[in-house]
Amino acid sequence: MDPSALSSPDMQHFINQEKEKAMLNEMVAKLTNVCWDKCVTGTPGSKFSSSESSCLSNCGQRYMDMSILIMKRFQSMQ
Repeated sequence: MDPSALSSPDMQHFINQEKEKAMLNEMVAKLTNVCWDKCVTGTPGSKFSSSESSCLSNCGQRYMDMSILIMKRFQSMQ
């Protein structure tokens, strides 16, 4: 591959998009692990109990709210 191609605007845009996808995937995986461990205390059946569903929803929302807050803080530092 031509080294100058790595610094082209299109390539940089592609790399940034892939980084964002990787960060999103990592965040979803962490969210899943944290909330699952916190909310699903028994052996899962074919459906979540109402308390598990409520806990998972609240946990996911709090996690996303904190992630957005952290991202905004980092953006304001730049």
